[in-house]
Amino acid sequence: MTTSLSPVTQASQPRHAPRRLLPELDRPSDMFRNLGPNWYASVMGTGIVANAAAVLPFHVTGLRVFGTVVWALASAILVALTAAWAVHWTRHRDLARRHAHNPVMAHFWGAPAMALMTVGAGTLTLGRQWIGMQPAVRIDAVLWTAGTLLGLVTSVWIPYLAMTEHEVREDSAFGGWLMPVVPPMVSAATGAALVPHVPAGQERLTLLLACYAMFGISLFTSIVIITQVWGRLVHHKLGAAAMVPTLWIVLGPLGQSVTAANALGVVAHDALPAPYATGAAVFGIVYGLPTWGFAMMWLMLAARLTLRTMRRHMPFALTWWSFTFPVGTCVTGTCALAVRLHSDALDVAACALYVLLLTAWAVVALRTLRGSFRGTLFLPQAPAPAVGR
Repeated sequence: MTTSLSPVTQASQPRHAPRRLLPELDRPSDMFRNLGPNWYASVMGTGIVANAAAVLPFHVTGLRVFGTVVWALASAILVALTAAWAVHWTRHRDLARRHAHNPVMAHFWGAPAMALMTVGAGTLTLGRQWIGMQPAVRIDAVLWTAGTLLGLVTSVWIPYLAMTEHEVREDSAFGGWLMPVVPPMVSAATGAALVPHVPAGQERLTLLLACYAMFGISLFTSIVIITQVWGRLVHHKLGAAAMVPTLWIVLGPLGQSVTAANALGVVAHDALPAPYATGAAVFGIVYGLPTWGFAMMWLMLAARLTLRTMRRHMPFALTWWSFTFPVGTCVTGTCALAVRLHSDALDVAACALYVLLLTAWAVVALRTLRGSFRGTLFLPQAPAPAVGR
């Protein structure tokens, strides 16, 4: 026997559930509950697309305009995320503090510092056409200072927590460990552009020496961590599919260090006497070429491991932004070498890497937008599965 609804009851039943923004969330306010520092990777990945466009060693009609528009987009995302983070801190302060005590999320505290400096660098190279040189220098100086101070804090604070509090197993090392220690290298690379704008004398010398010191902070800690990541891969294999994109983060300190070594070498003559300025310029090439070679080898290795994982299934997560900023630093590093050595081969390599960067950015940005509008990216993230074969 079947039953049917009365006409009144049928009329009261909607034919289709109403569509709403963030359908995966019970309440729109929940989008701030799980907002973590890893979201700032979207600013880094977007900003580097703009910054790399400004330094490519060849001319393409409309490329600089494109870069300027993307820089403006990165700036808007930075402002929006910072405002959202302020709301998050007000409403969910306890949850926000837990990010620092999470052995995976804690390392992404390096992202806000690098996001600030990436947008600041774009302001000086691209935004000056809109707002003028002096305002651009002031904005870059403020963002660089804030990012540098925050980066110096994370480079000590997060490793300290890992050494004293976090539960770290033999198979715990992953590319994200580099996030809190790379900001000083970004400070070195982007600080070079500010050196000529600082008064000559001790102030300019201090800034240059500070950039070289931060270059060392990031370089040596990165070497230690990259060695641990390599060892984990050899002994414990890839592990959780969602964490595989973080292998690309290794390219970050490599490409950024090549950029920094050459950028500092170019401006060294503004602060150092001739013999040392010449040595700094030579160091950019002597260090940069071998490091670039290793970066290209790691890029091929990371690409092969990523494709292998994708064939088996690699779910989208914010870790996919690891495909953008690190590749962008390889673009800027390659461009720096190409300009200094007048190498056609490096020009071609820079072009190929930028195409790779644009492709990765377009894919990841679209997937992020889709996940944001559905609300899936604001849901609590499950712990990554244990590393294994």
